Amino acid sequence: MEIKLRVLLLLFLLIASVSAVFLNPYPKIASHSPKSDEDTGEPLFLTPYLEWGKVSLAQNLSFVSHPKLNWIESHSGYFTVDKKYNSNMSFWFFRAKIDPENAPVVLWLQGGPGASSLFGMFAENGPFSVTEDLDYPPRKYSWHINHNIIYIDNPVGTGFSFTDNDSGYSTNETSIGKNLYEALRQFFQLFPELRKNSFYITGESYAGKYIPAAAFAIHERNQEATEDEVINLKGMAIGNGFSDPIHQLNYGDYLYQIGLIDDNARKEFEEVKKSAEKLISSGDYTAAFFLMDSLIDGDTSDSSLFKNLTGFEQYYNYLSILTDDGSAAMAKLIQNAQMRKAIHVGNLTFHGIDPNDSNDVQMNLIDDIMRSVTDWISELLNHYPIAIYNGQLDIIVAYPLTVNYLQQLNFRDREKYLKAERHIWRVDGDIAGYVKEAGNLIEILVRDAGHMVPRDQPKWALDLLLHLTHGKKFSHTKL
Repeated sequence: MEIKLRVLLLLFLLIASVSAVFLNPYPKIASHSPKSDEDTGEPLFLTPYLEWGKVSLAQNLSFVSHPKLNWIESHSGYFTVDKKYNSNMSFWFFRAKIDPENAPVVLWLQGGPGASSLFGMFAENGPFSVTEDLDYPPRKYSWHINHNIIYIDNPVGTGFSFTDNDSGYSTNETSIGKNLYEALRQFFQLFPELRKNSFYITGESYAGKYIPAAAFAIHERNQEATEDEVINLKGMAIGNGFSDPIHQLNYGDYLYQIGLIDDNARKEFEEVKKSAEKLISSGDYTAAFFLMDSLIDGDTSDSSLFKNLTGFEQYYNYLSILTDDGSAAMAKLIQNAQMRKAIHVGNLTFHGIDPNDSNDVQMNLIDDIMRSVTDWISELLNHYPIAIYNGQLDIIVAYPLTVNYLQQLNFRDREKYLKAERHIWRVDGDIAGYVKEAGNLIEILVRDAGHMVPRDQPKWALDLLLHLTHGKKFSHTKL
């Protein structure tokens, strides 16, 4: 009865509140529009040029010209993915440093929901990072070294992506997959020379839903597409992915085993988990979310049981209690007129994540948070390799929670996976983590990394990706 009352109270708070932040370790940057007297250029909408057949002109217009970035070729602009609501998705594309004509094309999607993929680009795996002085030092283990890589602000309404109508926001993963497919269809129209290249979808956190949604949309449409419309999907990599909530809620045992809570707290966590599972099973996804938020996230209220018991301000690396998200440099970047002009977003609003602001992306996905996408993952595993990796030190999408949902998957090699042997994965002699393979499923634990694996272990993250995209064999020994 006490828990039921708690759920009702939290639902009341939802109605009374206009802001919420879900499962989100990313920089809390307020939405921003530049000053009216700044020269930010004009937003570049590429869809009309593609429809007119002016591909070369569109490529030239999308070229990013910035005095500090003249050492790398990149392109940026907007694809209109829904004309009815004027929904547009912002992208930034970088050609591979090595053999760009043949290098795989990789899409990176940030989580959130509502986090800009610019965070992943600047803080995790892009060609360069950003400092508070707006310098852009090259990244040693950038993913663009061996891959053509595209970053898309997803879903519509995230980052520089936008819609002119409330009905343009996605309320489920099917809609998100549809919009991503349309953006990618236009991307390969813009760069037809890359259509033959292998294509992979990657990302982390809530992208554990976006990636299967996009991949399944591509998989379905490829079956009816003409030869020059097929997207050459070859695989996926999901990092610390929140994909199957009902099987990723066992925080009590996990936090107890790593010493952050005692047995009394573990029992309370277990009680709330069981109640959340019942709510999910009955289809009350919104109530299930708010119940779990009161337990672990504390994003729609002042705190959570986890934060109260541990004193932690964040839940993406249990070796640190404080947040260090690089938000100051990111905030300066999105406000900078020179950069806005270079990437062709003009004076359009950057939709950030700020607990003091209403976030339309998150609020429209409120009923999606606790839904599973494992039906898609199971089907995709029958056709494509999927690397599902976790940082050892993450809390919010901890490795044991991911393994729990993987063991429930109903795919062709399920029994093989359940019996598979685990191996040590080494990179240049160092133990990078542990790997288990069965058919198309590659389960990986990355050692000494938290929620953002490419940021915490950039060398190992690149090595992991190369195994998927270049057929590199894991250097491992049997345990």
